[in-house]
Amino acid sequence: MEIRPDSRQMHLRFSQEIKSLLQNLAEQPLTLGEILAKTSERGFSLVIALLVLPFLFPMPPGLTGPFGAACLILSLQMVLGRRSPWLPKKIANYKFPRRFAHVLLHNMRRVTRIVEKIARPRLPKIANSNWAWRFNGFCISLLTLLLITPIPFTNPIPTVGILLLAVATIESDGLLMCISYVFTVLITGIFAFLGYALWLAPSLLPAIFR
Repeated sequence: MEIRPDSRQMHLRFSQEIKSLLQNLAEQPLTLGEILAKTSERGFSLVIALLVLPFLFPMPPGLTGPFGAACLILSLQMVLGRRSPWLPKKIANYKFPRRFAHVLLHNMRRVTRIVEKIARPRLPKIANSNWAWRFNGFCISLLTLLLITPIPFTNPIPTVGILLLAVATIESDGLLMCISYVFTVLITGIFAFLGYALWLAPSLLPAIFR
């Protein structure tokens, strides 16, 4: 399902877009497709941020799979250089439960108020380049795969990396992008270590309990 952006939203900052979505939510439930349409190409990163924010907390049953899949689909489109988002119709028409969406958007608004004090347009040659858009998508895709890896209690680690990349992309902050790339490398290293430790665990357990 091709999402046609609303050009009237182009000038809004991240926090203003969240406020606008909260006002729309008061009138009717929101779908992922509607959020993308209301936030133009910035909707890529905005919806990715909305999708991963719940992973900082215990997730309601049944949402981990759809949220992770939607995030991966959007980030892979960034890798391909797409600026107009597309989601399968079934995912695009997914309606956030109104209470859950309200809590989610309020939490996101609180986060953005803090982040916007740090993030601002910087290093435009990096922030506005096509290679940065694609590389941000690659990093988000990698972190999303780590996010949905079934290693207990690790969800917040890649979530923080994805949120940093999403905010850096939305605010055209090239410096924050570079910092996020360092975080992505560190997070990947942490998961590589955890994966190696889990791989060794079966052979180490007999020695431990001997």
